Amino acid sequence: MAQPFLQLRDVSVQRNNKQILDHLNLTMHENEQWIITGLSGSGKTVLAQAIAGRQHFTGKIIFNGDPDYRPHIILVEQQHRFRNLYNTSDFYYQQRFNASDANDSQTVAETLRLDEQEQTKLNSGIMVQELPSLLRIQHILHEPLIQLSNGENKRLQIARALLSNPQLLILDNPYLGLDIDGRKILSQIINELSQAGIHILLITSVTEIPDCITHIATLEKGKLTAVTRDKESFALHIKSQNERSINTALLHNINQPRKNDFDYAVRMVNVNIRYGEKWILKDINWAARRGEHWCITGPNGAGKSTLLSLISGDNNQAYANEIYLFDKRRGSGESIWDIKRKIGYVSPEMHVHFNYSSTCYETIASGLFDTIGLFRSLNTEQEMIVEKWISNFNLEPVKHKLLSALSSGEQRQVLLARALIKNPPLLILDEPCQGLDPEQIMRFKQMINDICAQFQTTLLYVSHFKEDIPECITHFLRIENGEAFTTDRAGNTT
Repeated sequence: MAQPFLQLRDVSVQRNNKQILDHLNLTMHENEQWIITGLSGSGKTVLAQAIAGRQHFTGKIIFNGDPDYRPHIILVEQQHRFRNLYNTSDFYYQQRFNASDANDSQTVAETLRLDEQEQTKLNSGIMVQELPSLLRIQHILHEPLIQLSNGENKRLQIARALLSNPQLLILDNPYLGLDIDGRKILSQIINELSQAGIHILLITSVTEIPDCITHIATLEKGKLTAVTRDKESFALHIKSQNERSINTALLHNINQPRKNDFDYAVRMVNVNIRYGEKWILKDINWAARRGEHWCITGPNGAGKSTLLSLISGDNNQAYANEIYLFDKRRGSGESIWDIKRKIGYVSPEMHVHFNYSSTCYETIASGLFDTIGLFRSLNTEQEMIVEKWISNFNLEPVKHKLLSALSSGEQRQVLLARALIKNPPLLILDEPCQGLDPEQIMRFKQMINDICAQFQTTLLYVSHFKEDIPECITHFLRIENGEAFTTDRAGNTT
């Protein structure tokens, strides 16, 4: 009888005296493809790191029945961090919006070094030159990495992983940030990799299950509590028991916003953005009045993040266009700090490039000063405000921990608290629910509904999924191929 491909025997991990994984046992046979799912902070990424040899653990992880055998394992992480032409990783999140900085970024083809591997066959039988077609990235081979969409970046990550011939491919939350089409494409790719004989372990939500998956397990409070083949019964088993849900009852204690002495939070007149010959936004005419609540939708790479970067002060092409913020034209003498003072902002780019050496407390406090990290002392009133928002998100147990020590979902809650702490007149929330559990999403949406109702906050909210959109949204802007259309809640053009 063939030995199991992978066995976990009493695998445990402790960090800072906290039990992350508690005596896990699991057996994965040949021709099986597994999903590990669970709530934010349940230990999924830690388990992936332990299997990949990146995390110290007690117990045993055995491959092919041989305790001394170690196959080649590649862990594709949630976030993409690519190097520039000088072989460093010091991109900052504003760079993707600056055309000149694209020259400092490798292209997709340069990263994959395809010209050096023309007739190379991978262990799976896949030819290296087939990777662009298999990963659906042949159309972006000459694009700079810094300007790729989330879906394109994820597929490039997987292509790079395949080049090293892994015997086990672990994908940690690969669907994070992808639109509906991007998720379908990724599932198709995973199915095709499975057919090529590559072992796959997915760390993901139970809502995303490629057809090739044969087994599903869930981590709950450090333990494997369910292992099943039945996707429907498994979905019924999943329920949210997060102890750090958002506390909307404390919202009445937050600080009042500054006087909203403007008619339009945003107004754009014939706005055009392009990088070289590539048009990103074309003839955008759009305005958001004070107190309006807009949802901005569109596929990955459509131009949504570029549109928001013109508002947040992160894109210097704003000065070449007719853009008004809070009734004042951009470039009329205001500083970037004048702009940011009235805006609360969170985005996937900020999540990737934030200063992870800051603590939870320092990160939230930095939102008072619009800095990436805390560089000044707080007065008593400011300390009280920070404590209130830590309480609002029930982050007291982790408030003195480094951001790097938190789970992805916890990091996202910290950055959301940072965006909200000023209670600004304009909130820009770009995919704010990424990495949150269903109950966290529900409570966060209610918090946004309450804030917008109580303080007449102007809201620009980006999401690919209807279930993540708060009920307060009444206006919709769809960006597609660089053009803007107003739509109703069902997505129909109005």
